[in-house]
Amino acid sequence: MRRAVLNVAVGAICVALLATAWISIKVEQQAGRDEAQPADIILVLGAAEYRGRPSPVLKARLDHALDLYSRHMAPRMMTTGGAGGDPVFTEGGVGRDYLTSLGVPPEVIAVEDEGASTVASTALAGEIMRRMGLRSVIVVSDGYHIYRVKKMLERDGLKAYGSPRPDRARDSLRERWNYVKQAVGYLLWSCGVPV
Repeated sequence: MRRAVLNVAVGAICVALLATAWISIKVEQQAGRDEAQPADIILVLGAAEYRGRPSPVLKARLDHALDLYSRHMAPRMMTTGGAGGDPVFTEGGVGRDYLTSLGVPPEVIAVEDEGASTVASTALAGEIMRRMGLRSVIVVSDGYHIYRVKKMLERDGLKAYGSPRPDRARDSLRERWNYVKQAVGYLLWSCGVPV
């Protein structure tokens, strides 16, 4: 009996490792692919903000989204992200303010400003898009982030295209670790664990 339990445990671990490796490869492939094409809306995933100003990561995402908007890839934009501990500002609100300061009309920007995680922000953004009658979305984030977000939106019935922000200085080990983390996050989300 103990041997059977041990065999099942070892088998489960092997399956989990293989699944993580397979999804990590998918995450890496998606990270290097820009699928931007005409869509209903551009979704900008949140990142840190500093007292009302976008962090360098958030700014790079917003600048990339602005470029897509300027190229008429979509008539609308959505910024996401909750407060993250800030008592005054949210990532979504800071994103909207940054874009409007660069000339984007406020009426074309929807804001999701309650999500405290990727899963929460993506679910809330998907709900907003469905209520607006939108069917397609360009997801803007860091490359390693896009695979999981696309899968979440696709599960909600939306057609999602990934468009990673331009690469910054790459750290191969850090990138690989991000692929593995996103693969684990995707697998847990697939099993109903909201991470």
